[in-house]
Amino acid sequence: MLNLERLRTLDALARHGSVSGAADGLHVTTSAVSQQMSKLEREVGQQLLARNGRGVRLTDAGRLLADHAARILSQVELAQSDLEAQRGQVVGELRLAAFPTAARGLFPAVLGALRAEHPGLRVNSRELEPEHGVAGLVRGDIDLAVVLDWYNKPLPVPEGLVKATLLDDPADVAMPEGHPLADRDTVDLEDFADDEWISWPEGEFCHEWLVYTLRAKGIEPRIAHLAGEHHTQLALVAAGLGVCVAPRLGRDPMPAGVRAVPVRHRVHRYVHAVWREDADRRPSIRAAVEALRRAGRAVA
Repeated sequence: MLNLERLRTLDALARHGSVSGAADGLHVTTSAVSQQMSKLEREVGQQLLARNGRGVRLTDAGRLLADHAARILSQVELAQSDLEAQRGQVVGELRLAAFPTAARGLFPAVLGALRAEHPGLRVNSRELEPEHGVAGLVRGDIDLAVVLDWYNKPLPVPEGLVKATLLDDPADVAMPEGHPLADRDTVDLEDFADDEWISWPEGEFCHEWLVYTLRAKGIEPRIAHLAGEHHTQLALVAAGLGVCVAPRLGRDPMPAGVRAVPVRHRVHRYVHAVWREDADRRPSIRAAVEALRRAGRAVA
C-alpha cells in the first residue's frame, strides 16, 4: 500500500522542482523530504530520484508515479471537501496566505475570530506576495489566499479559482513632511515626475504596477530604492530619500516626518480572497471568507 504522505512529498517535488522547494511548500525540513523519498523508493522498489548536478531530478519511474500522485491527492482533497461539507462543520486544517499589509491589517482579527468561533479548526497562516499566493493555490500548497488588483491593472487569476472582493483600499502618496507638496489637500502622480521613487522589489506585481502607471502618465520613474516592506519604504521617506505610493491597509502607525496626501484622481487597489473551485463547498473556506469580509468592513 502506497503511503499518502510520501506521495504528497513526491508531488511537491514534482511541482517545485527541488528538495528545498518541496520542503518550503510542505513546511518541513529538507532532510524530512529526503527521508520520505527514500522510504517511498523502498516501497515501490524503484529509483524515483537521480542526481542532477547539485540537485535532483525525477527518473522516468518518478515522473510516472508523480502523475498518479497528483491525481490521487486531488481525489483525496475532493473527498475531504465533500465530507466536511456533508458534516457541515468548520473543522480540520485551513492554510491561509496574504500579502504583507493584508496579513498585518486583516489577519489578527480574522485568526482571532476563527479561533473563538470554530475551536475545531486549525489555521496556519503565512505572508505571500499576490502572485506567489495564486501560485500556491494552484499547486495546492495553501487553501485560501488574500491577493490584490490595482484599479488599472488586474492580477491574473487562472481558471479553476474563485474570487470574492473584501474591500477597496485607497492609496496616498507618502512624502517627507518638508516636501513642497506636503501641505496640499490632494496631489497628482504627475506632480512627482522629478522626484525619486521608493518602490517594491523588481519582479513583484506592485512594482510592475507602479512603473506601468507612471509611464502611462508620461513619467519615466527614477526609482532609487527598493523595499518589500511598506514600513521600510515609509522609513526611507521619513529620511528624505524619496516618495512612495502608500496604501492605507496595514499602514499605521505612520512614522514621524512623513505626510500622506490623497491622489486627486483616486489611486486604489481591490483586496480579494481567492480559493480553488473544488474547495468551494468546504465550511472552513466559507467561515474564513466571512471572517475576512467582516475584518474588511471594519477597516474600510
